[in-house]
Amino acid sequence: MRSICLCSLVVCLFNFILLESQADAAIFSGEIQSISPDQKQVVIKSIQGKEKSFTIPASVPITFNGKKAPFDQFKMGQRATVFTNSSGEITRFSVREALEPKPQTTVERPKKEMKSRKTTGSSDNKPAGNLGWTQFRGPDRANISSDTGLIKDWNQSPPKLLWTARGLGEGYSSVSLSDNLVFTIGTKANEETVFALDLNTGEIVWSQPNGTIFQNNQGNGPRSTPTIDGNLLYALGANGNLACLSARDGNLEWSKNILQEFAASNIVWGISESPLIDGDKLICTPGGQGATMVALNKRDGSLVWKSAVPGNPKAGYASPIKISVGGVEQYVNFTHSGIMGIAAQTGAPLWGNDRAANKTANCSAPVFYPEMNSVFYASGYGTGGALLKLSAAQNQVTAQMGFFTPDMKNHHGGMVQVDGYLYGSSDPGVLTCINLRNGETVWQDRSVGKGALTCADGHIYLRSEKGPVALVEVNPKAYVEKGRFDQPQRSGKPAWPHPVVADGKLFLRDQDLLLCYDVRGQ
Repeated sequence: MRSICLCSLVVCLFNFILLESQADAAIFSGEIQSISPDQKQVVIKSIQGKEKSFTIPASVPITFNGKKAPFDQFKMGQRATVFTNSSGEITRFSVREALEPKPQTTVERPKKEMKSRKTTGSSDNKPAGNLGWTQFRGPDRANISSDTGLIKDWNQSPPKLLWTARGLGEGYSSVSLSDNLVFTIGTKANEETVFALDLNTGEIVWSQPNGTIFQNNQGNGPRSTPTIDGNLLYALGANGNLACLSARDGNLEWSKNILQEFAASNIVWGISESPLIDGDKLICTPGGQGATMVALNKRDGSLVWKSAVPGNPKAGYASPIKISVGGVEQYVNFTHSGIMGIAAQTGAPLWGNDRAANKTANCSAPVFYPEMNSVFYASGYGTGGALLKLSAAQNQVTAQMGFFTPDMKNHHGGMVQVDGYLYGSSDPGVLTCINLRNGETVWQDRSVGKGALTCADGHIYLRSEKGPVALVEVNPKAYVEKGRFDQPQRSGKPAWPHPVVADGKLFLRDQDLLLCYDVRGQ
């Protein structure tokens, strides 16, 4: 018995040392101001305006656009990143051009080319820089697209496949859009990787690694979706690697591992949260000791505050939302133990509830119903959903149970609230409509089975985890289906990534590939 314990201790110690040795303690990134190839010296200016000089050792790996390269080919104006370990020694030196060459992927298009048309935004004359879906679950994380003029009947006018992109590897990440680029996270070689694809062609414009691949029996690779804020993009990997990148060219601005920094351990199926940007703050939920949720400075990753929630609950698989009740702004997320509200300015815990939580995996993002100052949350594994009525006084918030329903066992496909009615897939796979005013289940239908959904132009887009996609009216009186189609080229994994509707297009990620459909009918 002593030998077994001793072996276990040695293995744990070895793993700890290995983990510490693999971690980059610091990163300095910016534009090359001057360079001396003979001495291997470089001066870099960060986006904050700070200049720093480095001498790159001959033994350090040097890469250009992700490939091994000699130091003497670099020039002023290029983007460079210096990685150092905890002792301050340089461990890596990486340089990138403004844009990485495109031929990194295979793009398939239908035999008949679509007629050329303007693609600088949707038909609502939105600017190219704002395609309306810059983060997981879209604007305000309400899961409702601003697109209009979409096809209302797929039976008569089915969506046309515009392109299919390959080369994204593994993972369950969905997509976000900005500046005619589509962003997602997958895998490449032995690393989780952020990808930017051309909105019109599906060709990969750039890719940037973000840590080692998370491996799991439910599928390898990343789970979260990139968040875009202006010219920057934020990506969180399944192992806790958080990176801030240039949305234009993928240059790394800063990165850190939120599990290591906040004394947290990874969860069974990997970190799945999509970061929330609110003003100058980045919100994420590492689930660490005294740091259940943290706010970071989005410009450099420095700590703004950390929230010590009683019981130190570990992270769940859900993503946070921001709400305001009685003038009290707060972040709401679903952890391993239950739902919680955190004061946006200070990080102080405000309220919590565990009625609709299970002890296995709480995955779906909370849904805010502002007309009633209420939050609805739900989970699977035989649990159900609960509506909490929030009230605020003197900067304090209380949460009282409105109702509990066993008819919304939403596993990880998400829900949407429209005009006081909640729509979501309830285990084992029944699309369900619930009146949030009284908790009444209005209708249920098996539709295409268990899946993930989004809402656009008065319709629910329900994607079955087995592949089929249905168009269903947002109708609080009855289930009205307007057509369905089977996703082609299905992978061997469940189709868990959430569908996205933006710029008149429907995006379906399925492991290595991403499919783009025309749902405007032009």
